[in-house]
Amino acid sequence: MALTQTCLCLLTRVVGDGERQVLLGHKKTGLGTGKIVGLGGHVEERESAAEAAAREVTEESGLHVAADSLREAAHITFLFPTRPDWEMTVEVFLSDAWHGEAVESDEIRPEWFPVTDLPLDRMWDDGKYWSGACLTVSASRPPSPTPPTARRWPIRRLSGSAESSIEPAAVPGARFQVCLRSTTLRRSTWSGPPP
Repeated sequence: MALTQTCLCLLTRVVGDGERQVLLGHKKTGLGTGKIVGLGGHVEERESAAEAAAREVTEESGLHVAADSLREAAHITFLFPTRPDWEMTVEVFLSDAWHGEAVESDEIRPEWFPVTDLPLDRMWDDGKYWSGACLTVSASRPPSPTPPTARRWPIRRLSGSAESSIEPAAVPGARFQVCLRSTTLRRSTWSGPPP
């Protein structure tokens, strides 16, 4: 069975005092209701991951970003041995080249957060291992020619029982692999469970 293809788009901005912020959203419906999530979703047929990310940003926040302005930040693979129908890949993109005003949608209530103070306790458990590292790179820097590096960690925390709030860790053997798209990130020191 092929893995479901999904995408995330992390839009950034710098505010008056020089603080760099990222747009995330309070999930209002579906899987992850109540969590803080990145904007994104499924890649549709005949659509690139970047095109899907740009479309999802507009649908979920009202902001507009061109697919060709997105910078690849990471490729994440989620594996669930006892629930293979949940397995997916996620292409993570960054951009500081967007326009418009963020507005609430049926699915997401957008909110800007300081890159240095992400609401990790309200995000999916895996976010603490990759989201901050992805954001340490400039959203407008050109991609690195260096091959990505891969790290594996088990997802450990168990929580939730309703389908809309199940943590991926509730599935025995669940794990994820992160391939970062930057030489800077490749040399980063990561904390978290060992491979």
